Amino acid sequence: MVVAVLHTPVHRSTPPARLGRALGYLTLGIGLMCAVAVWLPGPAHRLELLPLGIALQSVRLGGTIALGAAGLALVAVLLTLGSSSRSRWRRRARWALLINLAVAAWPLYMLYQGQTLPKIHDISTDTANPPTFDAVLPLRRGAKNPADYVAATGAEQRKGYPDIVPLQLPLAPAVVFDNAERAARAMGWQVVDASPAKLRIEAIDTTPVFGFKDDIVVRITPQGSGSVVDVRSLSRVGSSDLGANAKRVRAYLQRVATASGAS
Repeated sequence: MVVAVLHTPVHRSTPPARLGRALGYLTLGIGLMCAVAVWLPGPAHRLELLPLGIALQSVRLGGTIALGAAGLALVAVLLTLGSSSRSRWRRRARWALLINLAVAAWPLYMLYQGQTLPKIHDISTDTANPPTFDAVLPLRRGAKNPADYVAATGAEQRKGYPDIVPLQLPLAPAVVFDNAERAARAMGWQVVDASPAKLRIEAIDTTPVFGFKDDIVVRITPQGSGSVVDVRSLSRVGSSDLGANAKRVRAYLQRVATASGAS
């Protein structure tokens, strides 16, 4: 009697594939931990659960480690290509690569902004005679950045943000003021004071991640039969705002212009 023995081939992982499997496991775990280190400190600081210095350091460190882990995850992906490793190990290595890249992307973008944008935190459409703060001053107690305008800031702004200039509108100041106030509230700002008699608006904007509070003043000046809108946006903390104030001023002026039929 002949007994036929069916041998099921045994797929053994090669040393490179085993290394790729180990790196995939390792970098996936690192990526998940770095995600916590990068994405949670901002909301934790906003809820006053974490000091700002520790929160920022956590983001920097987590992003740096995630970038290194992304490099190792890429090695893991390459080591498992074309090998007898099970497909799930390859998928795990790819997920590790994607997660680490996603985690590192935000800190890298902030680093890029810090290196390329002007290192200022006070933006005004009128750098020669910027609007001054009044109503928000009592709320700025403890702010690290003073409310006084520094002349050198204007020079840096004109080089980095030459497009930020006063908005001229062919409408009466009272009409522009109404549009400006509605635009401020539509932006989600906390309006501290809105004075039709003074044609001034003062407000506070809170950033979504870290909860930084930035102060804004809007000044409307009659000009002939029309009006000029000036806006100033000032961060309470940080030597560089990473372009946040300029972005805010642009968005606000565009909203006012649209409401006034100028765009």
